[in-house]
Amino acid sequence: MERSFDRVNLSALVRRPVAAHGGEGLIEFCRIVESGGLAGGVNFIDSAVLPPGTSIGRHRHAAEEEELYLILSGEGLMWRDGEEFEVRTGDLVRNRPGGAHGLRNTGAGPLSIFVIELRVSQNAP
Repeated sequence: MERSFDRVNLSALVRRPVAAHGGEGLIEFCRIVESGGLAGGVNFIDSAVLPPGTSIGRHRHAAEEEELYLILSGEGLMWRDGEEFEVRTGDLVRNRPGGAHGLRNTGAGPLSIFVIELRVSQNAP
């Protein structure tokens, strides 16, 4: 049984290098908690840092999965369902259930993000 999640300091996380969904380069990644560590409808919570020029490749989740990307620092270019737009510190972006998305760091410094994936009902907007 997974241990229950209580708290974490984002600055103290140990991230490992990964290629994310076929993106360019390696990002620094840490899965903070999965669904077994929480009581609500969260599949997982992740922290990631994208060095300049790296990306999370374009990918699609299932119809019952919705993701929220919170940009903690940096700037980048988000691709979502065929549309591209700039993101920067403080932006919160919804990746709709079943939607396709990807993210590229276009800035000179690291792009730090917090990702929450939620389980949703089939008739979500």
